[in-house]
Amino acid sequence: MSSKNRGDVLTKLHKVVKKEYSPIATPSNRTVLEHMVYGAVLEDSTFEAADEAFAKLQENFYDWNEVRVTTRKELASLMKGLSDPAAAGSRVKKSLHGVFEKYYQFDLEFLKKENLGRAVQSMETFTGVSPFTISYTAQNGLGGHSIPIDQSFMNLMYAIGAISEKELRNRKITGLERTIPKAKGVEFSVLVHQLAVAFTSSPFSSNVRNIILKVAPDAKERFPKRGGKKLGVEPVEEVAEKPKKEPAKPTKKVAKAPSKKSTAKAPVKKAPAKKAAAKASPKAKASAKKKASAKTTKATKKKASKSSSKKLSKKKPR
Repeated sequence: MSSKNRGDVLTKLHKVVKKEYSPIATPSNRTVLEHMVYGAVLEDSTFEAADEAFAKLQENFYDWNEVRVTTRKELASLMKGLSDPAAAGSRVKKSLHGVFEKYYQFDLEFLKKENLGRAVQSMETFTGVSPFTISYTAQNGLGGHSIPIDQSFMNLMYAIGAISEKELRNRKITGLERTIPKAKGVEFSVLVHQLAVAFTSSPFSSNVRNIILKVAPDAKERFPKRGGKKLGVEPVEEVAEKPKKEPAKPTKKVAKAPSKKSTAKAPVKKAPAKKAAAKASPKAKASAKKKASAKTTKATKKKASKSSSKKLSKKKPR
């Protein structure tokens, strides 16, 4: 769609929502951080539910750091009135953690002194802060011209024909701030947000569809069909944080000693003595017997001589 046609559609949308919804004033005494937390709660939810959830966060916790360290499940149970409490709890927790991770405090008032573009860039460096939260903070906390865009806003823009299906998938609208004047930015955002959330939460409501048809008579072609894919984003599931595993220490490889089987030589088999004697010739047998008898006679003579000498030594001299 060309920018001119988009501008005409958005201008007509603004006129229609002014007749159907009432403007909602933003509290002026909120800090920049409070605007950020409220934006994280408001995304894809009504202003009434967001006000109630934001009040409970302030009442039930000592400070924002306590909110930061609370589990998403506990935050979701506290904000049941929102369209997606689990997703809202995750956004709040991530936003506070992103601020603390960078500045180690919960004070963003210094962003008011910076240029809007530079302040937005600083917020974009916060880990886990959604584009809607950043845009809402820039618009309401820093007084800048920025139109907050959530999934509900995108669903409505596609239904009235202001964006293409490709832009709906990419969740990005170029030139929106140029189409909507800054003087009408806050009012446009507040009024359109009410219709967008009503359409996303109840896409088959005849009252909501009639309002949209006043803006774009051909919107019926783009309305979701019953039994088809639901509008909006998938809910965020609570995932238990797993403890980090320490990296395994490298083990030194110990060289194994060679096995005895591999190093030991094969034993040499010796023939039994009897078999060797049986194989010998008769002359060899006779000579062997003579040698053996000679040895025995020598041994007996030596013993006899020793014994006689011992006896003589024991006798006393005459």
